[in-house]
Amino acid sequence: MPTVENGGVRLHYETSGIASGQVLALSNSLGSSLHMWDRVLPQLESRYRVLRYDTRGHGRSSVPPGPYTIDQLGHDLLALLDHLGIDRANLCGLSLGGMVAMWMGIHAPHRLNRLILANTGACILTAEMWDQRIAVVQDSGMTSLAAASLERWFTSTYRNAHPAEMETIRSMIAATDPDGYIGCCKVLRDTDLRADIHAIAAPALVITGTHDPATPVSDGRAIHAALPHSTCIELDSSHLSAWERGEEFADCAIAFLGTEVPGNG
Repeated sequence: MPTVENGGVRLHYETSGIASGQVLALSNSLGSSLHMWDRVLPQLESRYRVLRYDTRGHGRSSVPPGPYTIDQLGHDLLALLDHLGIDRANLCGLSLGGMVAMWMGIHAPHRLNRLILANTGACILTAEMWDQRIAVVQDSGMTSLAAASLERWFTSTYRNAHPAEMETIRSMIAATDPDGYIGCCKVLRDTDLRADIHAIAAPALVITGTHDPATPVSDGRAIHAALPHSTCIELDSSHLSAWERGEEFADCAIAFLGTEVPGNG
């Protein structure tokens, strides 16, 4: 299992695809693992050197004591890039991962080529809502939350048509360590990048979901309005667009990233 240590945090990662290709790093959402990208992986692997990793507190990464901060999550990714000798990368993040991508665009622009910001916001929901979510996990663990999350992550049409996939996703969420989940809830609660994202100079693709209740289309449009070199598209999905509309998501990513930036590693 490939891992890197960063200040006592063990980060699990996987690389695949074209070894000499452009690097495309993928940063996962709250409550998921690097397997949330499984639906887009075949298309992306055919074009790029794909780097997936589990955010601290998630998947097979370690669960350090919380609370966590967006600065810590950003430096985790920088440590991973350094470990792999990657000077510059394209970066795609969804939800919490999108916040990490924006942090990178603000604080480490020299490490980036292009950004894909999917189903995310510069400030997501309210502090009160995150405190309520934290209380639920503290009281009841991840099992009930996992079932409820499916209703936010997928449209009812998709859920009803793909019961086996829903069990896969439910199991992934339920397996998330409660302390790791709470630590990252506090990142979302305490992070507001709205005053800073105008500094992002990297070309960016903003992906929204028509039916997304967590990061609605208006959140994505606000990011697009703040970024001078951005494009915004809307997919017919809920929050986990990279799964529900995996093929379309990958097509949009490939069209945006193109082949203009030479491979690096």
